[in-house]
Amino acid sequence: MTTTTTVTPYRSPLPAGHDGFLRLLHAEWTKFRTVRGWVAGMLVAGLVTVAVGLLGAAGSSIACTGPGGGSCRHTPLTGPGGEEVSDTMTLVHRPLTGNGSITARITSLTGVHPPDGRTAPGDPTAGTVPGVQPWAKAGVIVKNGTGQGSAYAAVALTGGHGVRMQYDYTHDLAGTPGPASASSPRWLRLTRAGDTLTGYDSADGTHWKAIGTARLAGLPATVQAGLFTTSPEYTVTSTSLGGSSTSAGPSRATAAFDAVTLRGSTGGGWTDDLVGGGAGGPDTSGLGHRQAGGTFTLTGSGDVAPVVPGRGSPGKSVESSLIGAFAGLVVVTVVATMSVTAEYRRGLIRTTLTANPRRGRVLAAKAVVIGSVSFVTGLAAAALAVPLVGAVEKGKGFPLHRTPFATDVRVVVGTAALFAVTAVLALALGTVLRRSAGAVTAVVVAIVLPYILAVAAVLPAGPSRWLTRITPAAAFAVQQSVHQYAQVAADYTPADGYFPLSPWAGLGVLCGYAAAAVAVAAVLLRGRDA
Repeated sequence: MTTTTTVTPYRSPLPAGHDGFLRLLHAEWTKFRTVRGWVAGMLVAGLVTVAVGLLGAAGSSIACTGPGGGSCRHTPLTGPGGEEVSDTMTLVHRPLTGNGSITARITSLTGVHPPDGRTAPGDPTAGTVPGVQPWAKAGVIVKNGTGQGSAYAAVALTGGHGVRMQYDYTHDLAGTPGPASASSPRWLRLTRAGDTLTGYDSADGTHWKAIGTARLAGLPATVQAGLFTTSPEYTVTSTSLGGSSTSAGPSRATAAFDAVTLRGSTGGGWTDDLVGGGAGGPDTSGLGHRQAGGTFTLTGSGDVAPVVPGRGSPGKSVESSLIGAFAGLVVVTVVATMSVTAEYRRGLIRTTLTANPRRGRVLAAKAVVIGSVSFVTGLAAAALAVPLVGAVEKGKGFPLHRTPFATDVRVVVGTAALFAVTAVLALALGTVLRRSAGAVTAVVVAIVLPYILAVAAVLPAGPSRWLTRITPAAAFAVQQSVHQYAQVAADYTPADGYFPLSPWAGLGVLCGYAAAAVAVAAVLLRGRDA
C-alpha cells in the first residue's frame, strides 16, 4: 500500500507583492550606497549647486552713489500686503472723515518720454518726445495718508488701457476702454462706505457704471481724497548674443481735471504733495499742479504699482541664489544614468533580473531610490544655497527682493523635486539607451541647454518662452518667485526670471517627459534580452 504525503508550502502572512517590492527597494538602496562613486557624485552635485551660486554672487558687483556721494543702500518700500511697491505721484488732496465720495471729469492725458530711455543730466525734460506711457495714470484716489506704501484705492484713466480701478498696488480691474478728450471726456468716481471703496466711470456724468469694489482693512476714519497723476519709466532693452542692456528714464504725464466734487465731511483746502519726491531724489522741477478756476492740471512722474524685478532692476531674488542648480543637475544626471548603465556594462543586470524576474518592479525600485536620493540632495543644496548666496549678495550691496516664507519654501522644495524628476528621467533614458554618454547628452540637451539659452538671453524673447514652455526646461519655473502683473509693463522673459508656465505646471511638463521615458523603458526592459 502506497501512502502519499501532501506538504503545504509555507506562505508569508504579508502581502507578497508589497513584501517583495520592499525587499527590492532595500536591495537597490544597498546597491547604491555601497558604490562610493555614486554617493560621492551626489555629494558633488550638492556642493556644485552651492559653489556656483557663491561664485556668481562673489563675482558680481553693483555701483551706486547716493546723494552727496554717499552710499545708496536700498531699503525696499513695502505695501499693505508686504510686497515691494513703488509709490510716487503728484497728489492734490483734502481730508475726508467718514463716508463720502470724490468725483472728477478728466478731459485730457498727455505725456513726454526720452526716446532711447536716457535723459540729459540735470534736465529730465531735455530731448524728450511727446507720447504718453500706456500705464500712465490720472484719476481720483482715496489714500490712507500721504506716506509711501500706504493703502489706497483709485479710479484712473490710463495712457493705453482705458479706465482702471486699482487698489493696494497689486489689484487691477478694467473699466471703460479708450482715451479721453475734450469732446469725449471720462467721468470718474470713488465712494467710501467704511472700509469698502467702490469705483465708477461714466461718459456723461449721468449714467454710471460700477467697475468694482475694494475692501481696505483697517482704514482710519480720516483719509486723504483727491486727484493724482503719475507716469512710469520709459525703458528700452537691447538684446544681443553677448547679453542685454537696459536704459530707463523718467517719463511725465499731464492731466486736466474739472467738475471736481468732494462729498462728505471734509476740512481745509486742497494740498499739493509730490509723494515719493523731495530733496536728494530725482529732479522734480515742473512737477506739481496748477489750478485755474475749477480746472486742475496735474503733472506727475513715477508709478503706483508693485515692483517687478528684471534686467532693469539691480535687485536679487531668491532664485538667483540657485543659479548653480543647472550644474548640480548635470552631476545628478551622470550619477542617475550610471546607476543603471554600469549594470549593463558589467553584465550585473542579468543577476538583478534573474533574482527579480518582474522587470517592471526592478525599474520602479531603481526609480524610487535614485529619485529619493536626488530629492534629498537637491533639498539640502537649495536650503544651504539660499541663505549663503543671499548673504554674499547682501554684503555686496545688492538689494534683495522680499518674498513670502511660503514662496521660499516652495522654491527650495521645488528645486529638490526638479533634481528628483530629472534623475528619474536620466535613469529611464539610461535603461533605454544602455549607454551613459548618450543618456547624459540627451538629458543635458533637453533640460540644461534650453534653460541656459533662455536665461542668458542668447535667444530672442519669443523662442525663449517656447523653449521653457514645451521642453523639460519648463521645470525651472518651479524656482520662480517673481510675479507678473498686468498693470506693470515689463519684458517678463526667462532672462528676467519669468517663465511662461506656473511653477507646478512647469514641473509637470518635466514629469510628463519622465513618465513617458519610464513607460518606454519598462516596455523595452520586458521585451529585450538583458
